[in-house]
Amino acid sequence: MDEQVPVLAVVGRPNVGKSTLVNRIIGRREAVVQDVPGVTRDRVPYDANWNGRAFTVVDTGGWDPDARGLAERIAAQAEIAVQVADAVLFVVDATVGITDADAAVVQTLRRAGKPVVLAANKADDQRGDLLAAELWNLGLGEPHPVSALHGRGSGDLLDAVLGALPEAPPDTGDEHAGPRRVAIVGKPNVGKSSLLNRLAGQERVVVDDVSGTTVDPVDELVEFDGRLWRFIDTAGIRKRVREASGHEYYASLRTNAAIERAEVAVMVVDGSEPITEQDTRIISSVAESGRALVICFNKWDLVDDERRYYLDREIERELVQVSWAPRINLTARTGWHVDRLARALDTVLEGWQTRIGTGALNSFLGRLIAEHPHPVRRGKQPKVLFGTQASIEPPTFVLFTSGRLEDTYVRFIERRLREEFGFAGSPVHIQQRVREKRKR
Repeated sequence: MDEQVPVLAVVGRPNVGKSTLVNRIIGRREAVVQDVPGVTRDRVPYDANWNGRAFTVVDTGGWDPDARGLAERIAAQAEIAVQVADAVLFVVDATVGITDADAAVVQTLRRAGKPVVLAANKADDQRGDLLAAELWNLGLGEPHPVSALHGRGSGDLLDAVLGALPEAPPDTGDEHAGPRRVAIVGKPNVGKSSLLNRLAGQERVVVDDVSGTTVDPVDELVEFDGRLWRFIDTAGIRKRVREASGHEYYASLRTNAAIERAEVAVMVVDGSEPITEQDTRIISSVAESGRALVICFNKWDLVDDERRYYLDREIERELVQVSWAPRINLTARTGWHVDRLARALDTVLEGWQTRIGTGALNSFLGRLIAEHPHPVRRGKQPKVLFGTQASIEPPTFVLFTSGRLEDTYVRFIERRLREEFGFAGSPVHIQQRVREKRKR
Protein backbone atom coordinates (compact mmCIF):
# COMPACT_ATOMS: atom_id res chain seq x y z
CA MET A 1 0.00 0.00 0.00
CA ASP A 2 2.99 2.30 0.17
CA GLU A 3 3.44 2.48 -3.56
CA GLN A 4 3.80 6.06 -4.73
CA VAL A 5 2.43 7.53 -7.92
CA PRO A 6 5.49 8.70 -9.89
CA VAL A 7 5.89 12.35 -10.86
CA LEU A 8 6.69 13.73 -14.33
CA ALA A 9 7.89 17.34 -14.62
CA VAL A 10 7.17 19.06 -17.96
CA VAL A 11 9.79 21.75 -18.64
CA GLY A 12 11.01 23.90 -21.51
CA ARG A 13 11.48 27.45 -22.73
CA PRO A 14 8.51 29.85 -22.66
CA ASN A 15 5.85 29.32 -25.33
CA VAL A 16 7.00 25.95 -26.68
CA GLY A 17 3.57 24.43 -25.96
CA LYS A 18 4.10 22.78 -22.59
CA SER A 19 0.59 23.46 -21.24
CA THR A 20 -1.00 22.33 -24.51
CA LEU A 21 1.00 19.11 -24.26
CA VAL A 22 -0.03 18.69 -20.61
CA ASN A 23 -3.70 18.96 -21.65
CA ARG A 24 -3.03 16.32 -24.32
CA ILE A 25 -1.40 13.99 -21.77
CA ILE A 26 -4.13 14.28 -19.12
CA GLY A 27 -6.87 14.06 -21.77
CA ARG A 28 -8.74 17.20 -20.73
CA ARG A 29 -8.36 20.95 -21.01
CA GLU A 30 -7.21 22.00 -17.53
CA ALA A 31 -3.86 23.73 -18.01
CA VAL A 32 -4.34 27.35 -19.12
CA VAL A 33 -3.13 27.80 -22.69
CA GLN A 34 -2.54 31.16 -24.33
CA ASP A 35 -0.30 32.22 -27.19
CA VAL A 36 1.66 34.48 -24.84
CA PRO A 37 4.85 33.45 -23.01
CA GLY A 38 4.70 33.18 -19.24
CA VAL A 39 1.03 32.27 -18.71
CA THR A 40 2.04 29.35 -16.47
CA ARG A 41 4.07 30.58 -13.49
CA ASP A 42 3.82 27.99 -10.73
CA ARG A 43 4.24 24.24 -10.59
CA VAL A 44 0.73 22.94 -11.32
CA PRO A 45 0.18 19.19 -10.74
CA TYR A 46 -2.45 17.08 -12.57
CA ASP A 47 -3.51 13.42 -12.32
CA ALA A 48 -2.78 11.42 -15.48
CA ASN A 49 -3.25 7.84 -16.65
CA TRP A 50 -1.88 6.00 -19.66
CA ASN A 51 -2.22 2.28 -20.44
CA GLY A 52 -3.56 1.59 -16.95
CA ARG A 53 -0.68 3.31 -15.15
CA ALA A 54 -1.23 6.37 -12.98
CA PHE A 55 1.22 9.24 -12.64
CA THR A 56 1.26 12.93 -11.74
CA VAL A 57 2.13 15.55 -14.37
CA VAL A 58 3.60 18.83 -13.12
CA ASP A 59 3.24 21.72 -15.57
CA THR A 60 5.85 24.44 -15.11
CA GLY A 61 6.45 27.97 -16.28
CA GLY A 62 8.80 28.81 -19.13
CA TRP A 63 12.39 28.04 -18.14
CA ASP A 64 14.96 30.63 -19.20
CA PRO A 65 18.21 30.21 -17.24
CA ASP A 66 19.17 33.83 -18.01
CA ALA A 67 15.89 35.30 -16.79
CA ARG A 68 15.64 38.06 -14.21
CA GLY A 69 12.88 39.31 -11.90
CA LEU A 70 9.54 37.46 -12.13
CA ALA A 71 10.81 35.28 -14.98
CA GLU A 72 13.73 34.23 -12.79
CA ARG A 73 11.35 33.10 -10.04
CA ILE A 74 9.30 31.18 -12.62
CA ALA A 75 12.49 29.45 -13.77
CA ALA A 76 13.32 28.61 -10.16
CA GLN A 77 9.93 26.92 -9.79
CA ALA A 78 10.68 24.80 -12.87
CA GLU A 79 14.04 23.83 -11.41
CA ILE A 80 12.36 22.76 -8.16
CA ALA A 81 9.91 20.64 -10.18
CA VAL A 82 12.83 18.81 -11.78
CA GLN A 83 14.44 18.12 -8.42
CA VAL A 84 11.33 16.51 -6.89
CA ALA A 85 10.25 14.62 -10.05
CA ASP A 86 11.01 11.01 -10.97
CA ALA A 87 11.45 11.86 -14.66
CA VAL A 88 11.44 14.96 -16.89
CA LEU A 89 9.67 15.69 -20.17
CA PHE A 90 11.76 18.35 -21.92
CA VAL A 91 9.70 20.16 -24.56
CA VAL A 92 11.45 21.89 -27.47
CA ASP A 93 9.88 23.76 -30.40
CA ALA A 94 10.88 21.67 -33.44
CA THR A 95 10.17 24.59 -35.81
CA VAL A 96 12.69 26.81 -34.03
CA GLY A 97 15.43 24.27 -33.37
CA ILE A 98 18.05 24.35 -30.62
CA THR A 99 18.48 27.73 -28.91
CA ASP A 100 21.10 28.85 -26.40
CA ALA A 101 18.44 28.69 -23.68
CA ASP A 102 17.63 25.06 -24.62
CA ALA A 103 21.31 24.14 -24.40
CA ALA A 104 21.57 25.79 -20.96
CA VAL A 105 18.52 23.89 -19.72
CA VAL A 106 20.10 20.63 -20.93
CA GLN A 107 23.14 21.31 -18.74
CA THR A 108 20.88 21.76 -15.70
CA LEU A 109 18.97 18.57 -16.54
CA ARG A 110 22.21 16.61 -16.78
CA ARG A 111 23.26 17.82 -13.33
CA ALA A 112 19.90 16.73 -11.91
CA GLY A 113 20.56 13.18 -13.09
CA LYS A 114 16.88 12.40 -13.76
CA PRO A 115 15.65 10.37 -16.76
CA VAL A 116 14.73 12.79 -19.55
CA VAL A 117 12.28 12.26 -22.44
CA LEU A 118 12.76 14.77 -25.28
CA ALA A 119 9.58 16.02 -26.97
CA ALA A 120 9.92 17.85 -30.30
CA ASN A 121 6.65 19.78 -30.26
CA LYS A 122 4.86 21.47 -33.18
CA ALA A 123 5.89 18.64 -35.52
CA ASP A 124 2.54 18.78 -37.30
CA ASP A 125 3.63 16.93 -40.46
CA GLN A 126 6.53 15.02 -42.03
CA ARG A 127 8.52 18.21 -42.43
CA GLY A 128 8.29 18.60 -38.65
CA ASP A 129 9.68 15.08 -38.26
CA LEU A 130 12.77 16.10 -40.26
CA LEU A 131 13.22 19.21 -38.12
CA ALA A 132 12.85 17.09 -34.97
CA ALA A 133 15.74 14.87 -36.07
CA GLU A 134 18.11 17.84 -35.60
CA LEU A 135 17.41 17.69 -31.86
CA TRP A 136 19.63 14.61 -31.58
CA ASN A 137 22.39 17.21 -31.22
CA LEU A 138 21.12 18.05 -27.70
CA GLY A 139 22.60 14.76 -26.51
CA LEU A 140 19.44 13.64 -24.69
CA GLY A 141 18.73 10.65 -26.90
CA GLU A 142 15.90 10.19 -29.38
CA PRO A 143 13.64 13.22 -29.92
CA HIS A 144 9.97 12.25 -30.10
CA PRO A 145 8.11 14.33 -32.71
CA VAL A 146 4.69 15.34 -31.43
CA SER A 147 1.94 17.83 -32.15
CA ALA A 148 0.40 18.82 -28.82
CA LEU A 149 -2.27 20.79 -30.71
CA HIS A 150 -3.42 17.93 -32.98
CA GLY A 151 -2.33 14.87 -30.95
CA ARG A 152 0.03 13.55 -33.60
CA GLY A 153 2.69 11.28 -32.02
CA SER A 154 1.31 11.65 -28.49
CA GLY A 155 0.82 7.91 -27.99
CA ASP A 156 4.45 7.09 -28.81
CA LEU A 157 5.58 9.94 -26.56
CA LEU A 158 3.52 8.62 -23.62
CA ASP A 159 4.94 5.13 -24.13
CA ALA A 160 8.42 6.66 -23.80
CA VAL A 161 7.31 8.56 -20.68
CA LEU A 162 6.12 5.34 -19.01
CA GLY A 163 9.46 3.76 -19.85
CA ALA A 164 11.27 6.56 -18.01
CA LEU A 165 9.00 6.57 -14.93
CA PRO A 166 9.29 3.97 -12.14
CA GLU A 167 6.51 1.41 -11.87
CA ALA A 168 3.25 2.87 -10.61
CA PRO A 169 0.37 1.14 -8.86
CA PRO A 170 -1.62 -0.57 -11.64
CA ASP A 171 -5.11 0.76 -12.38
CA THR A 172 -6.95 -2.54 -11.98
CA GLY A 173 -10.48 -1.19 -11.67
CA ASP A 174 -12.87 -2.69 -9.08
CA GLU A 175 -10.92 -4.99 -6.76
CA HIS A 176 -13.92 -5.53 -4.48
CA ALA A 177 -16.35 -7.42 -6.67
CA GLY A 178 -16.61 -10.22 -4.05
CA PRO A 179 -17.79 -9.98 -0.44
CA ARG A 180 -16.04 -7.33 1.66
CA ARG A 181 -13.59 -8.84 4.14
CA VAL A 182 -14.02 -7.99 7.84
CA ALA A 183 -11.75 -9.27 10.62
CA ILE A 184 -13.20 -9.42 14.12
CA VAL A 185 -10.35 -8.80 16.57
CA GLY A 186 -9.85 -8.18 20.28
CA LYS A 187 -8.64 -9.70 23.54
CA PRO A 188 -9.82 -13.16 24.60
CA ASN A 189 -13.38 -13.47 25.94
CA VAL A 190 -14.71 -10.07 24.87
CA GLY A 191 -17.45 -11.63 22.71
CA LYS A 192 -15.95 -11.85 19.20
CA SER A 193 -17.43 -15.26 18.40
CA SER A 194 -20.76 -14.26 19.96
CA LEU A 195 -20.86 -11.27 17.63
CA LEU A 196 -20.19 -13.45 14.58
CA ASN A 197 -22.91 -15.89 15.62
CA ARG A 198 -25.36 -13.01 16.08
CA LEU A 199 -24.48 -11.62 12.63
CA ALA A 200 -24.89 -15.07 11.06
CA GLY A 201 -28.14 -15.73 12.90
CA GLN A 202 -26.95 -19.15 14.06
CA GLU A 203 -24.12 -20.91 15.93
CA ARG A 204 -21.29 -20.75 13.40
CA VAL A 205 -18.40 -20.77 15.88
CA VAL A 206 -17.89 -22.21 19.34
CA VAL A 207 -18.61 -19.81 22.19
CA ASP A 208 -17.43 -20.51 25.73
CA ASP A 209 -16.68 -18.44 28.81
CA VAL A 210 -13.20 -19.96 28.81
CA SER A 211 -10.92 -17.48 27.09
CA GLY A 212 -8.95 -18.66 24.07
CA THR A 213 -11.64 -20.94 22.59
CA THR A 214 -10.92 -19.64 19.08
CA VAL A 215 -7.37 -20.34 17.89
CA ASP A 216 -7.45 -20.36 14.08
CA PRO A 217 -9.12 -17.52 12.17
CA VAL A 218 -12.58 -18.69 11.07
CA ASP A 219 -13.87 -17.40 7.71
CA GLU A 220 -17.64 -17.21 7.37
CA LEU A 221 -19.76 -15.89 4.51
CA VAL A 222 -22.62 -14.07 6.20
CA GLU A 223 -25.65 -12.32 4.69
CA PHE A 224 -25.97 -9.15 6.75
CA ASP A 225 -28.05 -6.07 5.93
CA GLY A 226 -29.07 -7.64 2.61
CA ARG A 227 -25.47 -8.17 1.43
CA LEU A 228 -22.89 -10.91 1.56
CA TRP A 229 -19.86 -10.29 3.79
CA ARG A 230 -16.83 -12.40 4.63
CA PHE A 231 -16.30 -12.19 8.39
CA ILE A 232 -13.09 -13.57 9.91
CA ASP A 233 -13.33 -14.52 13.60
CA THR A 234 -9.81 -14.38 15.04
CA ALA A 235 -8.12 -15.68 18.15
CA GLY A 236 -8.02 -13.37 21.12
CA ILE A 237 -4.64 -11.66 21.16
CA ARG A 238 -3.41 -12.02 24.73
CA LYS A 239 0.20 -10.85 24.57
CA ARG A 240 2.78 -9.34 22.26
CA VAL A 241 3.65 -11.91 19.62
CA ARG A 242 7.26 -12.15 20.80
CA GLU A 243 6.10 -12.84 24.38
CA ALA A 244 3.57 -15.53 23.43
CA SER A 245 4.47 -19.22 23.44
CA GLY A 246 3.14 -22.44 21.97
CA HIS A 247 -0.26 -22.26 20.29
CA GLU A 248 -0.69 -18.65 21.46
CA TYR A 249 2.30 -17.63 19.35
CA TYR A 250 0.90 -19.20 16.18
CA ALA A 251 -2.61 -17.93 16.95
CA SER A 252 -1.19 -14.38 17.17
CA LEU A 253 0.63 -14.80 13.87
CA ARG A 254 -2.53 -16.10 12.17
CA THR A 255 -4.57 -13.25 13.65
CA ASN A 256 -2.10 -10.68 12.30
CA ALA A 257 -2.26 -12.39 8.90
CA ALA A 258 -6.08 -12.23 9.05
CA ILE A 259 -5.90 -8.48 9.69
CA GLU A 260 -3.62 -8.09 6.66
CA ARG A 261 -6.08 -10.10 4.56
CA ALA A 262 -9.09 -8.05 5.68
CA GLU A 263 -10.22 -4.62 4.54
CA VAL A 264 -11.85 -3.64 7.83
CA ALA A 265 -11.10 -4.67 11.40
CA VAL A 266 -13.93 -4.67 13.94
CA MET A 267 -12.23 -4.23 17.31
CA VAL A 268 -14.36 -5.73 20.07
CA VAL A 269 -13.83 -4.28 23.55
CA ASP A 270 -15.58 -5.41 26.74
CA GLY A 271 -17.43 -2.22 27.69
CA SER A 272 -17.99 -3.43 31.26
CA GLU A 273 -14.24 -3.63 31.96
CA PRO A 274 -11.55 -0.90 31.89
CA ILE A 275 -9.74 -0.39 28.58
CA THR A 276 -6.39 -2.18 28.89
CA GLU A 277 -2.97 -1.78 27.36
CA GLN A 278 -3.68 -4.90 25.30
CA ASP A 279 -6.80 -3.27 23.83
CA THR A 280 -4.84 -0.19 22.77
CA ARG A 281 -1.99 -2.34 21.41
CA ILE A 282 -4.37 -4.29 19.15
CA ILE A 283 -6.01 -1.07 17.96
CA SER A 284 -2.59 0.41 17.16
CA SER A 285 -1.60 -2.70 15.20
CA VAL A 286 -4.77 -2.40 13.10
CA ALA A 287 -4.07 1.28 12.38
CA GLU A 288 -0.43 0.54 11.50
CA SER A 289 -1.53 -2.21 9.11
CA GLY A 290 -3.52 0.41 7.21
CA ARG A 291 -6.91 -1.24 7.66
CA ALA A 292 -10.18 0.58 8.25
CA LEU A 293 -11.36 0.36 11.85
CA VAL A 294 -14.64 0.14 13.76
CA ILE A 295 -14.54 -0.08 17.59
CA CYS A 296 -17.40 -2.05 19.20
CA PHE A 297 -18.00 -1.80 22.93
CA ASN A 298 -19.69 -5.13 23.65
CA LYS A 299 -21.63 -6.31 26.75
CA TRP A 300 -23.36 -2.93 26.98
CA ASP A 301 -26.12 -4.52 29.05
CA LEU A 302 -23.54 -4.72 31.86
CA VAL A 303 -22.57 -1.04 31.63
CA ASP A 304 -24.22 1.10 34.32
CA ASP A 305 -24.10 4.90 34.69
CA GLU A 306 -20.96 4.86 36.83
CA ARG A 307 -19.12 2.62 34.38
CA ARG A 308 -20.25 4.83 31.47
CA TYR A 309 -18.78 7.87 33.23
CA TYR A 310 -15.36 6.24 33.59
CA LEU A 311 -15.48 4.71 30.09
CA ASP A 312 -15.95 8.14 28.51
CA ARG A 313 -12.79 9.32 30.23
CA GLU A 314 -10.87 6.17 29.26
CA ILE A 315 -11.83 6.74 25.63
CA GLU A 316 -10.58 10.34 25.77
CA ARG A 317 -7.30 9.21 27.33
CA GLU A 318 -6.53 5.85 25.71
CA LEU A 319 -8.08 6.14 22.23
CA VAL A 320 -7.05 9.68 21.31
CA GLN A 321 -4.80 8.36 18.51
CA VAL A 322 -7.79 6.73 16.78
CA SER A 323 -10.43 9.37 17.45
CA TRP A 324 -11.26 9.02 13.72
CA ALA A 325 -12.65 5.48 14.23
CA PRO A 326 -16.44 5.22 14.70
CA ARG A 327 -17.59 3.58 17.94
CA ILE A 328 -20.68 1.41 18.48
CA ASN A 329 -22.20 0.26 21.75
CA LEU A 330 -23.86 -3.16 21.42
CA THR A 331 -24.69 -6.44 23.12
CA ALA A 332 -23.81 -9.42 20.94
CA ARG A 333 -25.58 -11.89 23.27
CA THR A 334 -29.00 -10.28 22.77
CA GLY A 335 -28.43 -8.58 19.41
CA TRP A 336 -29.02 -5.06 20.81
CA HIS A 337 -27.72 -2.45 18.28
CA VAL A 338 -25.82 -5.08 16.25
CA ASP A 339 -27.66 -3.80 13.16
CA ARG A 340 -25.73 -0.51 13.49
CA LEU A 341 -22.55 -2.30 12.46
CA ALA A 342 -23.56 -2.38 8.78
CA ARG A 343 -23.79 1.42 8.56
CA ALA A 344 -20.44 1.78 10.34
CA LEU A 345 -18.76 -0.69 7.94
CA ASP A 346 -20.05 1.23 4.93
CA THR A 347 -18.80 4.50 6.41
CA VAL A 348 -15.27 3.29 7.10
CA LEU A 349 -14.92 1.54 3.74
CA GLU A 350 -15.91 4.78 2.03
CA GLY A 351 -13.32 6.69 4.06
CA TRP A 352 -10.70 4.00 3.37
CA GLN A 353 -11.21 4.33 -0.39
CA THR A 354 -11.53 8.12 -0.61
CA ARG A 355 -9.37 9.72 -3.31
CA ILE A 356 -8.79 13.48 -3.50
CA GLY A 357 -8.05 15.07 -6.87
CA THR A 358 -4.58 16.62 -7.16
CA GLY A 359 -6.05 20.04 -7.94
CA ALA A 360 -8.38 20.02 -4.93
CA LEU A 361 -5.60 18.74 -2.68
CA ASN A 362 -3.13 21.45 -3.67
CA SER A 363 -5.76 24.16 -3.46
CA PHE A 364 -6.44 23.00 0.12
CA LEU A 365 -2.70 22.83 0.95
CA GLY A 366 -2.15 26.30 -0.49
CA ARG A 367 -4.86 27.84 1.72
CA LEU A 368 -3.74 25.90 4.79
CA ILE A 369 -0.07 26.82 4.51
CA ALA A 370 -0.83 30.47 3.75
CA GLU A 371 -2.88 30.69 6.96
CA HIS A 372 -0.65 28.45 9.09
CA PRO A 373 2.94 28.34 7.76
CA HIS A 374 5.49 25.98 9.24
CA PRO A 375 7.31 27.61 12.18
CA VAL A 376 10.80 28.97 11.58
CA ARG A 377 13.50 26.90 13.25
CA ARG A 378 17.12 28.11 13.38
CA GLY A 379 16.44 30.60 10.64
CA LYS A 380 14.92 27.99 8.31
CA GLN A 381 11.30 27.45 7.34
CA PRO A 382 10.55 24.30 5.32
CA LYS A 383 7.75 24.71 2.79
CA VAL A 384 5.33 22.29 1.17
CA LEU A 385 5.96 22.67 -2.57
CA PHE A 386 3.01 20.51 -3.65
CA GLY A 387 1.27 17.28 -2.73
CA THR A 388 -0.30 14.28 -4.39
CA GLN A 389 -2.36 11.33 -3.19
CA ALA A 390 -0.24 8.28 -3.92
CA SER A 391 -2.85 5.62 -3.14
CA ILE A 392 -6.03 4.66 -1.36
CA GLU A 393 -6.75 1.82 1.08
CA PRO A 394 -5.60 3.61 3.20
CA PRO A 395 -5.38 7.17 1.80
CA THR A 396 -1.66 7.87 1.42
CA PHE A 397 -0.31 11.32 0.59
CA VAL A 398 3.15 12.41 -0.54
CA LEU A 399 4.23 15.97 0.29
CA PHE A 400 7.11 17.38 -1.75
CA THR A 401 8.90 19.78 0.58
CA SER A 402 11.89 22.11 0.69
CA GLY A 403 12.94 20.63 4.05
CA ARG A 404 11.89 18.10 6.65
CA LEU A 405 8.57 19.03 8.26
CA GLU A 406 8.23 18.61 12.02
CA ASP A 407 6.06 15.70 13.15
CA THR A 408 3.68 18.07 14.91
CA TYR A 409 3.13 20.01 11.67
CA VAL A 410 2.50 16.78 9.74
CA ARG A 411 -0.10 15.79 12.34
CA PHE A 412 -1.65 19.25 11.99
CA ILE A 413 -1.93 18.73 8.21
CA GLU A 414 -3.51 15.29 8.77
CA ARG A 415 -6.04 16.77 11.21
CA ARG A 416 -7.03 19.47 8.73
CA LEU A 417 -7.20 16.93 5.88
CA ARG A 418 -9.71 14.95 7.92
CA GLU A 419 -11.75 18.08 8.70
CA GLU A 420 -11.86 18.98 5.01
CA PHE A 421 -12.26 15.59 3.29
CA GLY A 422 -13.46 13.11 5.96
CA PHE A 423 -11.62 9.74 5.82
CA ALA A 424 -13.88 8.47 8.63
CA GLY A 425 -12.70 5.17 10.05
CA SER A 426 -9.47 5.06 8.05
CA PRO A 427 -5.85 5.78 8.96
CA VAL A 428 -4.25 8.49 6.84
CA HIS A 429 -0.58 8.11 5.93
CA ILE A 430 1.51 11.16 5.05
CA GLN A 431 4.98 10.74 3.56
CA GLN A 432 7.55 13.42 2.79
CA ARG A 433 9.83 13.69 -0.20
CA VAL A 434 12.39 16.38 0.59
CA ARG A 435 13.92 18.32 -2.27
CA GLU A 436 17.65 17.75 -2.29
CA LYS A 437 19.79 20.86 -2.33
CA ARG A 438 21.46 21.37 -5.68
CA LYS A 439 25.22 21.09 -5.54
CA ARG A 440 27.03 24.08 -6.92
